[in-house]
Amino acid sequence: MADEVKIDKHAFHDHLAQLVAAWKHDKRSNDALFGGVGSMIILMGRAEESGFQKKNAMHFWLLGYEFPATLMVFTTEALYIVTTAKKAKHLEPLKGGKVPLEILVRGKDPEQNAKQFEKCLDLIKGAGKKVGTITKDSSTGPFADEWKAAFSEISKEIEEVDISTALSSAALAVKDENELRSMRNASRACTGLLTEYFVEEMSQILDEEKQVMHDQLASKVENKIDDPKFFSGLKSKLPADFDASQLDWVYGPVIQSGGSYDMKLTATSDNKPLHAGTIIAGLGLRYKSYNSIVARTYMVDPNDSQESNYKLLMSVHEIIIKEAKEGVVINELYKKALGIIQSKKPELEKHFVKSAGGGIGLEIRDVTLSINAKNNRTLQDGMTLCISSGFSDIENPKPQDKQSRTYSLLISDTIRIRRDQEPANFTGSAASDLGSTSFFFKDDEEAEEEEEPAPKAKFKKDPKVGAVATGNITKTKLRAERATQINDGAEARRKEHQKELAHQKQESGLKQYSEATGNQNGVAQKRFKTFSSYKRDDQFPSRVKDLIVVVDVKASTIVLPIMGRPVPFHINTIKNASKSDEGDFAYLRINFLSPGQGVGRKDDQPFQDPSAHFVRSLTLRSKDADRMQDIAQQITDLRKNAVRREQEKKQLEDVVEQDKLIEIRNRKLNKLENIFVRPAMDGKRTTGEVEVHHNGLRYHDNRGNVIDVLFGNIKHLFFQPSQHELIVIIHIHLKNPIMIGKKKAKDVQFYREATDMQFDETGNRKRKHRYGDEEEFEQEQQERRQRALLDKEFKNFADKVATAAGDEIGGVDVPFRELGFNGVPNRSSVLCQPATDCLVQLTEPPFMVLTLDEIETVHLERVQFGLKNFDMVCVFKDFHRPPVHINTIPVESLEGVKDWLDSVNIPYSEGPLNLNWGTIMKTITADPHQFFVDGGWSFLSTESDDEDEEDEEEESAFEMSESDLAVSDESSEDESEFDEDASADEGDASLDDESGEDWDMLEKKAKKKDREGGLEDEDNGKKKRR
Repeated sequence: MADEVKIDKHAFHDHLAQLVAAWKHDKRSNDALFGGVGSMIILMGRAEESGFQKKNAMHFWLLGYEFPATLMVFTTEALYIVTTAKKAKHLEPLKGGKVPLEILVRGKDPEQNAKQFEKCLDLIKGAGKKVGTITKDSSTGPFADEWKAAFSEISKEIEEVDISTALSSAALAVKDENELRSMRNASRACTGLLTEYFVEEMSQILDEEKQVMHDQLASKVENKIDDPKFFSGLKSKLPADFDASQLDWVYGPVIQSGGSYDMKLTATSDNKPLHAGTIIAGLGLRYKSYNSIVARTYMVDPNDSQESNYKLLMSVHEIIIKEAKEGVVINELYKKALGIIQSKKPELEKHFVKSAGGGIGLEIRDVTLSINAKNNRTLQDGMTLCISSGFSDIENPKPQDKQSRTYSLLISDTIRIRRDQEPANFTGSAASDLGSTSFFFKDDEEAEEEEEPAPKAKFKKDPKVGAVATGNITKTKLRAERATQINDGAEARRKEHQKELAHQKQESGLKQYSEATGNQNGVAQKRFKTFSSYKRDDQFPSRVKDLIVVVDVKASTIVLPIMGRPVPFHINTIKNASKSDEGDFAYLRINFLSPGQGVGRKDDQPFQDPSAHFVRSLTLRSKDADRMQDIAQQITDLRKNAVRREQEKKQLEDVVEQDKLIEIRNRKLNKLENIFVRPAMDGKRTTGEVEVHHNGLRYHDNRGNVIDVLFGNIKHLFFQPSQHELIVIIHIHLKNPIMIGKKKAKDVQFYREATDMQFDETGNRKRKHRYGDEEEFEQEQQERRQRALLDKEFKNFADKVATAAGDEIGGVDVPFRELGFNGVPNRSSVLCQPATDCLVQLTEPPFMVLTLDEIETVHLERVQFGLKNFDMVCVFKDFHRPPVHINTIPVESLEGVKDWLDSVNIPYSEGPLNLNWGTIMKTITADPHQFFVDGGWSFLSTESDDEDEEDEEEESAFEMSESDLAVSDESSEDESEFDEDASADEGDASLDDESGEDWDMLEKKAKKKDREGGLEDEDNGKKKRR
């Protein structure tokens, strides 16, 4: 191990210079921080010392390692290190920095060792009368005892000053980008373990009512960090260079329930069983020496009082995080938290924690940054804190049992202080809202029994209905119209819930893509690719001596004669080649790829040297036209092959090499016979059997083809019964694609046809004696029995697969056909069915499996009056993954789709038009932070809102003022007599037409009517007045 120690020289000198510079600056500023010390001592004793103290943190901060039996003496001019020869070998390369380093090597000679200590004491006395030490650190061992004995001789002459706060402020508290990156990775690992492993385990234990001890569950979580595959499959993506072997536990895992809670960092999990009440789970991990802590409280069937107290704690926790900015004094944070409690629930003030967290980094808790009412330190940009808000030992007014009489609440997060903006919450991806941390296992009937029965409302019977049940009466007469009815109350609740989901999505987006995360858009910067044709001169083809154009297919290179020398060009640097004839000569033109050339979408090809010059094209002239044509064709073919190889490589880059299947040889195998597999091997449909082995499944058919699927690569396992289908299915959706034949596949399906195709109806003996309906009825009954047996056989096998896989598979998922809707995800219209964790289409290839947890939002397109269909677009949390479209969904399914999306907490929006999602996703991936700052996904919902406003404006254009309305009423009264007569005339005319009277008779009758009504006299009077 000693040979593996490699100290970062650059980081060592940067950190040492930073410490000395802060020290010197403090000396010029009246020694407010370091207390006027002239020298500082950091003593490290034996390696077996328990606990991680500030001296350990200083060793890791400077050296990246802990060096036992080592003394460091700092002055403003140099650093002196006393250590053994073995350790000194690793320190020698550090010499030669801005701050000089002198290494004093201890040996076996006691006199020589004593002289080294004497030199250190002389340096301390020469630097001044004050020496800085870490008073709370206790070092033991022979080396430490020897130094303490030597130092005691001058202890009366020298005053010791505690420099813990000075070291925290000048060295440890403010982190650089590399330190913050390590803390972010530790935080992601913490939240992944908590949300994707512990919560699942806890839910299963509570749901199945198992009796599992706290320490047993904690041990199970603790052992999970030894599983690198778990961290590679986390939803909170870890960087590609993440090394799970560098993870280590620093806190917990601590699991507490059943009325006994300890909020301190020294808490441990006891051997009491997990209680279905208030459960506090906390864990802390160290990655590359830097720590992160997260803790959450989970409540099972909480009452109103518990929910109210938790909401108060959430508001306190959020205000502490929100107000933790650069320049804020720490005690102000604690006072604001107490102010909220005093204003809302003063009785809980005595239950609030005395310290709401502290500094975190190399140390699990920097006490000089404790968040309490007495700390006067000021926060700085780059500091990291662990915010721990909690109430301890609250009395429960409605306890479920004896263990629920008292409970505690705790929320812990690791944050980074920033300048002029809210902190970055490294562990914010672990949901802490009440909806995410509450679990309800009671049946509705049990809940109703506990509540007081509400008085029954008297129902007034409608006399028109008679004896018909009113629940059977619908608002519409046609069945097709009933699917589109909208329940106004449900719609209002759904809209309110969607607003909450949209707000949560916006908040999480701002946290996830904060400016502090570095490389905001997550896209690696493009680099100009370099290619090598030959490493040595002797690898050139022998024909290059003739100074002719040589196409070297083996090396994928074209060698051109330029100024008497053979110059190789790799085929990947060539765009194309063409041959043309002019007079007696043939010309071969070769065009090259270069930056800024405008070659389609791949024009962005940066180069390391911006001032470099590129050859765009070369033209060669020859009288041999046939040879020029042959060379041009060879270059074209070589280019096509290179492009094809690159495409194949890109297509297969996500295909993983699976581990070896461990076969079961000593007992009978669980297997399923006479089944087909999709995708078919070599495109041919053959029967085979699938077997369950130790770590995976193996399918083999009659031709000897084999497919191995390991449990560790299974993401989802589905069973789809034969109800309303022609086949029964076991479907496996993989985490990473595998090769089946010559193609990669991410879905493997085993199925059998539900109907017996080999059944010969004419050969049935019973046909002689039974005819007509009896025979058909018997066949239907037989088919139902066969389908039931087939479904049972496949379901039992799927359960055996899930049992053999254990924790690697969450269980068997069965699609809910009653929630399904028709749509076109690929080429044909199929039934898309929601499952517990996915939206699937398993009947027709290509299959569709969309994991709900990976979906960011859903947009419903072409939702407008008059259209019979609409489209659904699923946008993923990984913005580089193209959205999935499900087109041509019948509008009758619209309400069902909305209800389902709302029930699985997926925010959705709707609009009348199809959007250009390629452009939208490019805009988002270019700068996700700015996208969420500008409102995030709200632009999808504002489109439909704008249209509603436009409709209202159009309607409002026809509104009339009160004065206009009064005038119109008067005029309508004047004309009312005319209108009545006119309508009467129309009715009479229709009757007259039927009787066949001529026009003269009709005219006479009309005049007679006018005279009787007085209209003619009025008209004459009006004419006379005029």
